[in-house]
Amino acid sequence: MATGFGGEVATYYAQHRRGYPPEVLDALAAAFQLGADDTVVDLGCGTGQLSLPLADRVGTVIGMDPEPDMLAIARRTALDQGIGNATWVLGSDGDVPALSRLVGERTVGALTVAVAIHFMDRDALFTAARPLLRPGGGIAVVTNGEPLWTQDTEWSAALRGCLERMLGRPVTGSCQTDEAGRRRNREALVGAGYRYEETSVRYDAPLTVDDMVGGVFSAMSAERLPSSRQRATFAADVRDALGGRTEVIENVWVWMQCGVCDEG
Repeated sequence: MATGFGGEVATYYAQHRRGYPPEVLDALAAAFQLGADDTVVDLGCGTGQLSLPLADRVGTVIGMDPEPDMLAIARRTALDQGIGNATWVLGSDGDVPALSRLVGERTVGALTVAVAIHFMDRDALFTAARPLLRPGGGIAVVTNGEPLWTQDTEWSAALRGCLERMLGRPVTGSCQTDEAGRRRNREALVGAGYRYEETSVRYDAPLTVDDMVGGVFSAMSAERLPSSRQRATFAADVRDALGGRTEVIENVWVWMQCGVCDEG
């Protein structure tokens, strides 16, 4: 079941992927009227960037991911932070129908998919999730900014050049965080019978070169991860390309595409 994003990749993910500001949690809670009695399923939870802060807003969070190493880090982080209302389940979007037998039908306040929808079958998932969701609950597809190498900034162009030199090919993947990807999410949610709502949070945040480099490696499967020497060379190349800067400012635009389940 593992996706190949284990081992060192999972560690890069935990250490270098950006989390979410309180405004994002506020927006999700408002969209589905989440409260202390609610259960939230965070599908494709990774190492818990969204699952863990959500745990402060609801009764229970179920983090679900196909990669055991991701779940192990999420669980350890939850314990370190004293979070006792999160549980971790090995599984993918194809396992969502079985959750109704685990938690019961019409019991879930929200199912979130953060920076992972491009790995999933949207149409099948959005249909399969409906029996889980309580009235007023729903699905939230969340994108946490654009990939570091596709942004319209000087530092992103420099990073992209370094990445293309390391890989020996053009790099254009957007991880479906662009308008075309959001359109696919919107059409699939509406097609599955949800009431569609959309909101966003935009903010500026510092981005260190270490997080920039680690963020790149967190997006690679373990089998494609360069050797230690190649990674060190890439990091040095990025620093040179940035003229010795150790930090830049990233403009982060978090999109929340919500499908609300209105029927009783």
